[in-house]
Amino acid sequence: MTKMVIYAHAQPGPGSQLFISPLWWWWAVLSAKMGLITGLCTFLYHLPQIYKWLLKPYYITSFFMTIAFLVVRKAPGLCEHLATDREDGNSCDFDWRELEILMFLSAIIMMKNRRAITLEQHIGNLFMFSKVANVILFFRLDIRLGILYLALCLAFVMTCKPPLYMGPEYIKYFSDKTIDEELQRDSRVTWIVEFYANWSSDCQSFAPVFADLSLKYNCAGLRFGKVDIGRYGEVSQRYRISTSPLAKQLPSLLLFQGGREIMRRPMVDNKGRAVSWTFNEENIIREFNLNELFQKSKKLSKGLGLKEENRNDSQPEEGSDELHQEPAESKKDK
Repeated sequence: MTKMVIYAHAQPGPGSQLFISPLWWWWAVLSAKMGLITGLCTFLYHLPQIYKWLLKPYYITSFFMTIAFLVVRKAPGLCEHLATDREDGNSCDFDWRELEILMFLSAIIMMKNRRAITLEQHIGNLFMFSKVANVILFFRLDIRLGILYLALCLAFVMTCKPPLYMGPEYIKYFSDKTIDEELQRDSRVTWIVEFYANWSSDCQSFAPVFADLSLKYNCAGLRFGKVDIGRYGEVSQRYRISTSPLAKQLPSLLLFQGGREIMRRPMVDNKGRAVSWTFNEENIIREFNLNELFQKSKKLSKGLGLKEENRNDSQPEEGSDELHQEPAESKKDK
């Protein structure tokens, strides 16, 4: 089979085109089916969580924008007036070019979701690439519909933001004035700090993972913190973290001991671009040796905990987070 494909490329002609097209078609069909099966299994597994999302405007709007072309193409009374390339002239069904675009979309989503960590990333990839495909499909169908849909996408991006993670966590949120003081306050305390930006979809997807790690490993000698370098630009320059989307350095995790940086992920090459690294729980536990750090830090928990408690009783500070106590209010709006 490989020799036949090479021969078809070496001597192009009508026969070679007829031979290659079925291969591309069956590959696209197989990719589409695998993408649909994977998406269906993921949907059924996370159905309780998806049900909660239905109450959030961002996901409701994204869902309707994702199925917009399907609704327009199949809507009775409207589809009869649309253009089509089908030989039978049925304008209420997809033509061969639209099917090809949709199958290519399924293959792209399947490949992108192979590196997705959380359900939010899976759903986000589906929404993003579906909107791109809808823009192409609407412009191909009618330039007026394409302009209208593109305007709706721009308005959606400007007005509707993904909901921030507001679940339980043991994380201290820093500002540009408090981060250096807190990291250097006690040399016995190890800090794992996430540098993030609210506009970054990768940071938003990573938020529940980092919160879950803080619930499992937080103790008096091992603390977790976050700082919004999209808001505090001086902090990004001070710790040499680029906020450019091209650099792909967001989010960045830095390990501090005694106020000094020990390691960071992702690492950065000589050109200032981040080395590819997957932000999942297993990689973070392994790279940062969280199990070993946690065992060492627990020995300091009792002494540091009593010291912190006495200090807070004598002089309480605004915004201080106590250990082993469920956070009553979030510091995201600080």
